[in-house]
Amino acid sequence: MIEPFKNMFNKKMIAAMGIHFQRAWPDFDCAGFTKMSTKGLKNLELKERSSQITEALCTFLPRDFDKAASVILGSLADEYGGDVDVTVNTESGISGWGVMPMVEYVGLQGLEHFDLSMSLFKEMTKRFTSEFGIRHFLLAEPRRTLSVLKKWAKDSNYHVRRLVSEGTRPRLPWAMQLPGFIDDPTPILALLEILKDDKEEYVRRSVANNLNDIAKDHPDLVAEIAKRWMKDAEKNREKLVRHACRTLIKQGHKKTLKVLGYGTLRAELETLDILTPSVNFGNELKFEISLRSTSTRPQNFIIDYAIHHQKANGTTTPKIFKCKTGILKPSSTLKVSRKHPLKKITTRVYYPGTHRVEIFVNGSSFGAKDFELIMP
Repeated sequence: MIEPFKNMFNKKMIAAMGIHFQRAWPDFDCAGFTKMSTKGLKNLELKERSSQITEALCTFLPRDFDKAASVILGSLADEYGGDVDVTVNTESGISGWGVMPMVEYVGLQGLEHFDLSMSLFKEMTKRFTSEFGIRHFLLAEPRRTLSVLKKWAKDSNYHVRRLVSEGTRPRLPWAMQLPGFIDDPTPILALLEILKDDKEEYVRRSVANNLNDIAKDHPDLVAEIAKRWMKDAEKNREKLVRHACRTLIKQGHKKTLKVLGYGTLRAELETLDILTPSVNFGNELKFEISLRSTSTRPQNFIIDYAIHHQKANGTTTPKIFKCKTGILKPSSTLKVSRKHPLKKITTRVYYPGTHRVEIFVNGSSFGAKDFELIMP
């Protein structure tokens, strides 16, 4: 069984952090820090554990931020030459998940010490990531922080370059949102332009995730960026654009689909057969479709399907799932079958009654049929 991420913050790791702080500052109260950081730990989730460690840092690090910064720098592990192992500390110092509460500490305590805080973020991101802490500065001093990030976009360390795109994501998971960039992402687009052809996929994937965030509020803007970036694009950039547009593709955004080569499909849905018209909860919905081309030319296609789930108030809400991509040959018929599990998951509550499966091809609805979900 996979160990939950939250268990990275355990008593052993926290005690090791304390030892490294004490090594950097002999007066550090290692025992007090460990006791406060581990209080009720087993009942806390990941972010709650990290926040509790941050509170302990606020209590036990020197009140003078310059001195606290010196302790933080002195406690860090040796700089990595390649990928960061985010799971553990090392004998040389703190790395991985242990850096997360330190980054938040700087975000909370270092706002009046801009240059020093930026240097701390830069060093800490080489051992984990500073994407959460730097958002405090993007909110408080966006222009000044963006100016620093623009320089970092050309840094020799790819972890620093990735921080530029990941830290500015408007809707970064687990982190506070950046309302200014949600409303107007223009200030961060220049940074993404610099990074779009980065030699590291780790960085390019972050650029794609940033654009995917932007697409949730500005779909047409991202479609225009995709169109521009796809012109004479090499394989790596094309992969970036497709990943960046994944939400728009799933939503059937017409402009985006056209940019990616999925225009209006000349075809007919010959059959949509529900093989399991009644599905007992815990089993699978099974269906088949036949799609016939009415064109004399090959056509790129994306087939998605939506399950319209029954809600408690009797209405339904759709959730779109990927099905198949490919090329539909001229005057040919494509047959596709799918099995969709209907079982307990943490992100959805299921209700009995009439549900619907709807077929989308290149963003357009091609037909739908109902089925019944039977709950125990």
